[in-house]
Amino acid sequence: MEHKHESVKLGKSQGEKKTAFVVFFSAATMVLEIFFGLFSNSMALLADGIHMGSHVLAIGLSWGAYVLVRRLERKHANNVDSDKVLSLSAYTSGVLLLMFALFIIVEAAERFFSPPVEIRYVEAMIVAAIGMVVNIICAIVLHEKHGHEHEDYNRHSAYLHVLADALTSLGAIFGLICAMIWNITWIDTIVALVCSLVIIRWAKNLLFDTAKALTSKSDNHS
Repeated sequence: MEHKHESVKLGKSQGEKKTAFVVFFSAATMVLEIFFGLFSNSMALLADGIHMGSHVLAIGLSWGAYVLVRRLERKHANNVDSDKVLSLSAYTSGVLLLMFALFIIVEAAERFFSPPVEIRYVEAMIVAAIGMVVNIICAIVLHEKHGHEHEDYNRHSAYLHVLADALTSLGAIFGLICAMIWNITWIDTIVALVCSLVIIRWAKNLLFDTAKALTSKSDNHS
């Protein structure tokens, strides 16, 4: 276990570099999706953009945890429990996901009981498709090859997050297509609610796993 974080001590780890790329790449897409979600009046697309924003914050937190661990270990290599720091970061991102999921539910409920609005389907579907492609690219970047003995919850949570976000984008596209074909705009809202439930389930699993890691006895000095 003593060489577990050797890559961090010697410099920027692969996890830190890949996480930084995903943060900046996703942030640009987030702005695009939220803008066109409002412009096209698509609740599903807006939910997708908000979810994208949640993972920009969560993965940004993960990136910050990598930077913190690297700097602390350079000064106090024997006094820092890197696993706990990275697990705490992942746990916090799970809490943020729950907050964003609840926000989406509230917004979708308000839309459901509001008068019907015109949806710009083509623009909304194009941007949702872009969001899905971005998340697939991010998932590929964050994918960890098999054979790694130590599970990095920080990187693993980011990987699961972008996979969930890709599913949210797919759900947005599905909802928009259904609404466009049958002219039932509430399907778009239902899809947003379903996507929020996916986020809640993912966040619950993340919180459960990281809580176990945080409460387990440290073997960092063994």
